[in-house]
Amino acid sequence: MSDNSLRLVWIYPDLLSTYGDQGNALVVERRARQRGLGVTRVDVRSDQPVPTSGDIYLIGGGEDRPQRLAAERLRRDGGLSRAVSNGAIVFSVCAGYQILGHEFVNDLGEREAGLGLLDVVSTRGEGERCVGDVLADIDPQLNLEQLTGFENHQGITHLGPSARAFARVQLGRGNGTGDGTEGAYNGTVFGTYMHGPVMARNPQIADLLLKLALDVNALPPTDDRWYEALRAERVAAATQPA
Repeated sequence: MSDNSLRLVWIYPDLLSTYGDQGNALVVERRARQRGLGVTRVDVRSDQPVPTSGDIYLIGGGEDRPQRLAAERLRRDGGLSRAVSNGAIVFSVCAGYQILGHEFVNDLGEREAGLGLLDVVSTRGEGERCVGDVLADIDPQLNLEQLTGFENHQGITHLGPSARAFARVQLGRGNGTGDGTEGAYNGTVFGTYMHGPVMARNPQIADLLLKLALDVNALPPTDDRWYEALRAERVAAATQPA
């Protein structure tokens, strides 16, 4: 970073932006500006090279064929992998989360190579889709409040030895493995199955990414009343009897 500004990169909005995941980029940008931080947002379409000089990279979810196309183009491009080698922060959702792993099952029913930025492998579940509200306790090392989100996926994601679970579900299926894990992270690379968009429901995640990018332990306070009202509403809705 330079001049106290951030470069925020939203990857492939033309392929990976279902369930309002582009809202994550809007929340990160807004919460940075509320603290007086300059932000340059770069939306990178799938026919464009991924810049390697970004500070925070965001990837959303997508359907099966766009996911395969995105993985092919990201592997060929190489920019995101180089950015991570330079210390960039990456936050991915659903299909984007699977792409960051070693492999996933594509729309043709074949194993598709991922980027290997997270030590996870995703397969196709045989049972019912994982659909519905999620409440999850985030890894204590990240020191954040309980998370709320929405999942809709058929994939099952298994964590390898170098990946830590992003959270553990109290409600919902998470990674779908039956062990209660939700998402994964390693260093500055994060993945989750939670939509919502997840940062509108949990702005503390956006703040976590900002702190990592700035290399600080705390940020100046900001008005969180709107976000907290939304969080409380979604937690209450998820915990009420059907």
